[in-house]
Formats: sequence, C-alpha cells, structure tokens
Amino acid sequence: MTMPSGSAGAIVSIQDYNKTFDTNALTVTPASGEKINGGAADGPLVVVTEGQGLTFIYVDSTVGWKTVHENDFTAGGSNFISATGGTVTTCGDYKIHTFTGPGTFTVTNAGTPTGSDTVDYLVVAGGGSGGGDDLGGGGGGGGFRTSSTTYTIGCGPAAPLTACVSALPVSTTAYPITVGAGGAGVNGAAQGNSGSNSVFSTITSTGGGGAGGGNSLPVGNPLRNGAPGGSGGGAGFYQCSPQTTGGTGNTPPVSPPQGNPGANSTPPGARGSGGGGAIAAGSSGSGSVGGAGGAGAGLPNAMGTSGQNCGSYYYFSGGGGGSGDCGPFDNGALGGGGDAGPSGPGTPGNGTAGTTNTGGGGGGAGGLAASGNLGAAGGSGIVIIRYKYQ
Repeated sequence: MTMPSGSAGAIVSIQDYNKTFDTNALTVTPASGEKINGGAADGPLVVVTEGQGLTFIYVDSTVGWKTVHENDFTAGGSNFISATGGTVTTCGDYKIHTFTGPGTFTVTNAGTPTGSDTVDYLVVAGGGSGGGDDLGGGGGGGGFRTSSTTYTIGCGPAAPLTACVSALPVSTTAYPITVGAGGAGVNGAAQGNSGSNSVFSTITSTGGGGAGGGNSLPVGNPLRNGAPGGSGGGAGFYQCSPQTTGGTGNTPPVSPPQGNPGANSTPPGARGSGGGGAIAAGSSGSGSVGGAGGAGAGLPNAMGTSGQNCGSYYYFSGGGGGSGDCGPFDNGALGGGGDAGPSGPGTPGNGTAGTTNTGGGGGGAGGLAASGNLGAAGGSGIVIIRYKYQ
C-alpha cells in the first residue's frame, strides 16, 4: 500500500485481519519524498508478522509517518497457536516450521485446549564422522527424538520411538533453536569426530558418536574404539588384542531411547564396524567385509518433507558404514548414513559423508596399506515443529 500525502495529525491504521502477513508480506510505501519513522525518503516498511496491526500519525517532514501503536490480532481471540520462524509450510489444518540451521521459533499466540496449545517436534542431532584409514568404522547417527500427537504414525518405521510421547505445551515466548552440525571428517590415523547437539525447548538430542579409526593407528590404541553419543560410532579395524568396541548409544539416556550402539569388532581380523542408528544397532565387520550402519527412523510426509525419502516416509539418523577389504561398500543405513570408502591397490578410500539435515553418520575410510584416506563427515541435524493452526 502507498500512504497518502502527509498532513500534521493525520492518522492511518492497518490490520492483518486475515492473519496472512507471515506468508504475504505487506509493504507500506510513503508518498513521494516523505518518510516512515524518520527513515530514508521514499523508504518502505515491510510488515511480516502474522496478525500485525499498526497505527501511524503524520508528525512532520523530518519524521514523516510515526508508528504510535502496535497490536497482535492473533492474540485477541484465536484458540489456535500462531508462531513464526524457520521455513513455514502447511499440511491441511497444520503448520510445519522447519529449521535446517539455527533460528528462533517465536510463539505469538499460545492458543487454548479447544483449538491447539501443544506442538509436535522432531529434533535430530548431527551425525558422527567415520573413522580414518585404514578400514575405519562408521559414524553414529545423531540422536533422534520426536512426538506424534498431530499426525498418525501407526506401525511405521519410527513407531517405537513415538510411543506415549506427548506433544510439548508452548507459551507466548521465543524459543531458540539449535541445529547440530555433523562431526568433521578426519584424514589419516584418527578416531572420527562426534556430531553436535540439536535443541528445542526442553528437548535435547545428542550428537552421534565418532567412529573408531583404522589400522593406521597402533594396535591397542583406544582411538580405534567408537565414541558414545545419540547413537554410538562403530569400532575400527581389529586384528590383535585388545578387541575394539563400538560406542554406546542413547548417551545420555532418555526414554524412549534416542539411538543405538555402534557395533563391536568381531574377531579374528575384523574390519570396520557400522555406526548405530535411530532404530537399530550397527553391524560388526566380519572377516574382510565391513559392517553396515544401523537403520534410521522414518516419519510420514505429514511431519515435513526434509530427510532421506523412501516411499511415503522420510528417514533420519542412519548409521554410517564401516570399511572392509571386500565389498559391498554401499553399507550406510537409510536415514542419511554415509557409505564406507573402498579398499584396494590404487583405489581412493574416502568414505561418503552423511546426508545434510538427516543426522546420518559418515562412512569409514577404506584404503589398503595407504594413508590419508578420509573418514567422512556426519550429516547435520534438523528441527521440525508441527501444530494445528485453524
């Protein structure tokens, strides 16, 4: 809209009566040569808050139109939650806020029990990275925590993790959102790095554990073991005592569990083992074959369309694959888990990174008596919030 030419004492009021400014922003432009709130001449004001109302009084040529009153129409009588933040989409009567990086979920109206006053959530932490060469384990999937009050999961692939988990009540306030980064990849003789936590309100999901390093580390070095986390990292190469172990999952413990352990090595001569996933532990390397990552958890499309797609579900927090001398090397789990790097003379042995915004663990480094092969990075996490808005 364009404001009329100003005269001292003139009043103009606007109101988002249909509560759509958050998806259809209003640009208020002063008449030629005039100002709004003392800004630049001809400078517009963009209103993006759902239900926003503003009242302006024209003061003089220095200030122009001055905002003297603001109100929030959504807070006056709506029985439903209204909020801003992240990427906002709709699914029937529900709004979905997706955060693929840090942000703020701001509740402008907390609603009532007769409409809505709770939100469902998915909070996925960053995945751990794979172990470095030679024959590293797979990174653990990031912690996976969710509720399913506003949509039906039935007997789907994340059902065990949503049983009896209630949606969260919200108040009219700003909730900082933390989206955990995946653990950074490692070159050469090293244990993988653990992922970072993701946080919404009272829900914290723990980063996936870094995987155990491979044969380039001395025998018995504790960095051949997987690290604990939301899901644990898989064990690295094992040939002589002591046996290498996978990291524990669901660390620190929550109920339902946020993840599973990475696999131990299986003597004799085991290769890299798989990292744990949201609904299954990693698999041990056996003989010359690396272990597969543990399966991630799948949610219906109604919870949002970010994740690794498989049919009518999107999967998160899959474990990364451990590397072996023989294939297959496509052993990262559904849910963003990265594949292990191959092994063989002259073959680049870099693992595959976990998929971005799934919390998948990174694949372990391969190689054959080589050095510098990459234990791949874990995938970053994600936070999704869903509630009834009409």
